[in-house]
This record gives sequence, C-alpha cells and structure tokens, in this order.
Amino acid sequence: MNGIPFRGTLAEARLSLLLISLNRDQLTGTLEIRTPGFTKKIYLVKGDAIFASSTNEDDRLGEMLLKVGKITIEQFDTAAEKLEESGNRLGAILVELGYLTPKELFWGVKYQVREIIYSLFQLHDAEYEFIEEAVPSDEVITLKMTMGNLIYEGVRRIDNLTRIRREMPSLTDILVLSNDPLSLFQDIELNSDDKKLLSLVDGRKTIKDILDESSASSFETMKILYVLLYTGILIKKEGEAEESVSITIDDLLGEISESEIAFETRVEAFLKKIKLFDYYDILEIEHNADENEVKKNYFRLAKEFHPDKYMNSEDPYMKDKLTTIFDALADAYNKLKVETVDTELQKDDNPSPQSPAADEQLQKDEQDAAAVFQSGVTALKKGDIRRAVENLKQAASLEVGNARYWNNLALAYTKLPDGLNSAENALQEAISLEPDNAGFLVNLGLIYMKAGNLPRAGIQFNKALILEPENKKAKKALQDLETKK
Repeated sequence: MNGIPFRGTLAEARLSLLLISLNRDQLTGTLEIRTPGFTKKIYLVKGDAIFASSTNEDDRLGEMLLKVGKITIEQFDTAAEKLEESGNRLGAILVELGYLTPKELFWGVKYQVREIIYSLFQLHDAEYEFIEEAVPSDEVITLKMTMGNLIYEGVRRIDNLTRIRREMPSLTDILVLSNDPLSLFQDIELNSDDKKLLSLVDGRKTIKDILDESSASSFETMKILYVLLYTGILIKKEGEAEESVSITIDDLLGEISESEIAFETRVEAFLKKIKLFDYYDILEIEHNADENEVKKNYFRLAKEFHPDKYMNSEDPYMKDKLTTIFDALADAYNKLKVETVDTELQKDDNPSPQSPAADEQLQKDEQDAAAVFQSGVTALKKGDIRRAVENLKQAASLEVGNARYWNNLALAYTKLPDGLNSAENALQEAISLEPDNAGFLVNLGLIYMKAGNLPRAGIQFNKALILEPENKKAKKALQDLETKK
C-alpha cells in the first residue's frame, strides 16, 4: 500500500496519506480507527469512501439531525421512545412519524457519514487498521464524494495551530505545484481564497514570502497551505525541482465543460486509440514535439481523463476505463520525456559515431548477458531461487533494454517470501520497455493478486484484454479474480 502499513497509529501515518494510498490502490475493505473512548469505521469500495459508522454517541443519526435543526428535541425524544419499542432504525421511524421526508433522511445519512469522516482528521494518537474485505451489503450507501474532497474538507477543519506548524515544512522552504497529475487534477472544489493563494506559489517564494504577501491572516494563510499540501496539490520543492510548465491556475483547476454522453464517447474512442496508435498519437502531439509540449499535452489529457471523473458517469466500469487511460498516458509521457531529453542532448553534444571498440564491447555485454540469463533460467527450474535472482539481475544490468530479462527476474522474485515488491518493480521495468506486451501486464496483475491487491490486479488484466481481446491467460485470471471477491 505505497509503503504505508495496514496497521499503525495516526501519529506514524497521517490520515490524509493513508486515505490517498487506499484510494490509489483501489482497495475494498474497512478502515477502523480506534481510541479508548470509541471506534469509527470508514467503508471503502475500490478506494472510494461510501459509508462510515461510529460508536460515539454524538455521531448517531438522531443527535446529528438535532444539532443541525432538522428535528426538534421533542421529535427526537418521541422517535427515541418508539425506537426502544419497535427496534426499527431511527431513520425509518422519523419518516414514519412524518418528521422527515425520505429525501431529507437520505441527506441526513450522507451528512452523518461525512461528519464522521471529517471528525477523524482531528485525531492524532488513535490506532488504525485496514481490513481488506467485502463491505457489508446493508451498509452500502453511495456517498458520491471524491476522496480528494473528503480529505480537503477534513483537513480544513483542523484548527490546532501547534499541530499545523509542527506538520508544515519550514518557513524558509519553497512550495511548488505537484508534477503528479493524479494529485493535481483530483476533483476538489477549491474556494476563491484557495485559488488566490495558489497564484502566489511560483516556485521561488518561500512559505514566509507567501505569508507576507497574502491578504488573509497568517493563520488562515498557513491553514490553506497546510490543506493544499496534505491533499497533494502542493509539494515542498526538493533541490532543483523539475521546471514546471507554464499553466495558469484556471488551466489546472477549472472545469471542463462536456456532456456525459460526449465524455463517454471520448473515453471509448481513447481506449481504442491506446491499442492502435503510438505514444505521440496517445498524447495528441507531433513527432517533433519538444519536452515542454509533451508535458503540457500530458497534463491536459490527464486532467480530462482523471479517474475522479467517473463520479459524473452512470457507467459502472467508468473508473476502470479512466484508470486504464490514465496509466497509458503516464506510460506515454514517461517514455517520450526520456526520448525528447535524449534528442536534446544529442543536438547539444553532436556526438561522433560510436567507435568499433565500443560496438565490440556492447556485443560482448549482450553475449555475456545471454549466458548469465540462461544460467538464471536453469537455476530457477532447479529451484535455486537466490542464485536465479542473482543471475537474472546481472543479465538485466548488462542488457538493461531487454524486457524479457526483467520479466524473468520478476518471476524469480515472486518465488521469494518477501519478493513481491521487487517483482513489481522488475515487471514495471519490462512494461516500460514493451508497454504493448499483454503478457507482461497479465504477469503484473498476477503479482498484485498474490499480494492481495485485487482491484489493481483487475486493472492490469483488463488492460491486457484491451491489447489482446482473446488473451486466454488474462481471461482466466479475471475469472479467478471473481471467485476471490
């Protein structure tokens, strides 16, 4: 789970980072937050929070509705008496007595769920545990709120200045817009104060500079920066950060006006494009595009096809489709970014043709790599896994561009008790070299399945079937996946 353990304390793993990790891994299960006084749970389906519960009496539906003025104290007491007599749910009783309409009850339950989740951001020393399991069917209420918006509002409610200052970077640090489109373009409803403050973030000003220039109070400014940091929109600049593309705040965070039908048509067309066209066509750029143009188009398309956009669609598979597109865009960008940088370096250096001696050395390395690779395969067949890993790793380092070596190294790593992370990394290397290899995608899905990450496994199998609709291994893997759910 992106380096964050399934069990720990909120002092060790901040709730915002924990929820982002669960969301990106598209995990289904229950996140339990425990204190000596109460236990609260968030129920997630494919990484989205859909329901929440609490043993804290103040979080009960009746108390919540009373606090916001939806029912009176007399109505509350009457419904409570009937609750003890009948054993029915309070919400049903409130509707039966005519105190609420069904629509008001639905609003009340969603309000209760949101408030329970928001309250968790106030906790610091609580214990947490994520249990990967099916969500109880009687609790399934689709909250229809992105994880970004939940985290945004939850963090906004933190008013503890000491905590905010402790968890913020130094006043001399510089903040920049995230270069990760998954964070940058998440569906978060920023207000005008947030957008105004974002306009001060230019990659040169320190936090102190922003505090001095902001028209809001120092505390309010610090709090907004804190929120933007912990939703991932801003990050701390580390050394000489990659130069950002000149995009306005409106370009980054403004709405894309498009009807649902038009959007779904565009998604289906883009899924076909991934299978049929090259990286340049996927990013909708010319073959002579420079690095800046590659990045600008990547960001534009990443915004258009961000997985959060599934919230606006009735298609039950839209999130998987958007995730497939988003991953393909990232693959294309990472590949072309390297190519454009290499092209620029070649222009600058104007290198002379490679010498015969260099050609001979390259040929020798390839021959050595093939021999070591064969030794690794033999060791793997004999069950000598440690030796197989050593040999296959050496082969891959001698001939880094050979995707087959990385794929077999990944297979060897899966045989080790603690080798799944290394297997994933090796297979990602193979996929970066041959992104259209459906077999590699299936193998990556099998690694995720073995690790218990069923949602990510399904995404890889579906990507493989987009490339090869009749891939038997991918079809069988999807069938096996269904039996595990």
